[in-house]
Amino acid sequence: VQLQASGGGLVQAGGSLRLSCAAPDSIFRIKAMGWYRQAPGKQRELVARIYVGGDTRYADSVKGRFTISRDYVKNTMYLQMNSLKLEDTAVYYCNTFQPPFLSWGQGTQVTVSS
Repeated sequence: VQLQASGGGLVQAGGSLRLSCAAPDSIFRIKAMGWYRQAPGKQRELVARIYVGGDTRYADSVKGRFTISRDYVKNTMYLQMNSLKLEDTAVYYCNTFQPPFLSWGQGTQVTVSS
């Protein structure tokens, strides 16, 4: 199973984007899920996570700007990104929060320009 993030694009600093990630029902309903990103030359990092019950946690770098959510009807997870900064430029991925991870998809590129 491979999850595919979508919704990325080119946006000016201060702008917004919403990423989406659809997951199989068998996974989505029992797993905590996470959004990750990898900037050029850097390791992949966890940006936000959401538990089955709805609790959320964020990396300090995005706290107050990003919002993670999940829709159990559509089996889809979202990442609303506001007040985007240049340093948010990265490929964004979705996956489970804890191992075992699913196969990493291609991700979706988010590029923030000045």
